[in-house]
Amino acid sequence: MEGLMVHAGAKKFGRQDLLALPTPDPTDTHRPIAHSAIIQALIESLAYRNLEVVRDEYALTPDSMRMFGFLEINLEESGTRFALGVRNSHDKSFALGITVGYRVFVCDNLAFHGDFMAVSRKHSKNVDIQEVIAVGVDRAQRHFEPMKKQINAWQGHELPDIQARNVIYDAFIAGNLDAPRHLARVVHQNYFEPEVEEFKPRTMWSLSNAFTSAFKKLEPVPAMQATARLAAFLPTVQ
Repeated sequence: MEGLMVHAGAKKFGRQDLLALPTPDPTDTHRPIAHSAIIQALIESLAYRNLEVVRDEYALTPDSMRMFGFLEINLEESGTRFALGVRNSHDKSFALGITVGYRVFVCDNLAFHGDFMAVSRKHSKNVDIQEVIAVGVDRAQRHFEPMKKQINAWQGHELPDIQARNVIYDAFIAGNLDAPRHLARVVHQNYFEPEVEEFKPRTMWSLSNAFTSAFKKLEPVPAMQATARLAAFLPTVQ
């Protein structure tokens, strides 16, 4: 399986590799939290809720200032495994965030239920990372059931070809989805000429995976951001 896609701007790391990464010195108003500490707190919070991480992958920018992680858990539904996405930055480029997502088995696509939920506005010197992560996991866990229902509904939602074309047009040409316009052709080909047997039915599920397959051509963090925005876009065109 392809796993977390990495291109020119980032590099893949394993969980143990995170331990060796440097963390910037704190200031009076900002205390960077080690990427490894974020992940360890997340794994412990999941274990407390009887959720086991069965696969995890990480990507970092070349300066290691920004990290994105994807942690699959032992919860499955209709050919997918649910997961949490987490991001952390040392350079204040974005807040610590957690979101719920899933990986599609047959094509190794990633998708998210929505944009990253900022669980801490800033890394202040008084932040309790265990408490912050617990709040984020609780918020994400509440999305599991809605995601199950969405997956099953999209798998049974047939689309006329003209509607699928209109969705792709609205996303990229009309600019209703914040994603690179050059991917429109890729999404079109993925949907109308699918390489995966499971995506040959003309359904909302196949169209969703046509988008997420195209997003794998992006660098990791932009790809995750695009899939998160897709979750908000697609329900508006049904």
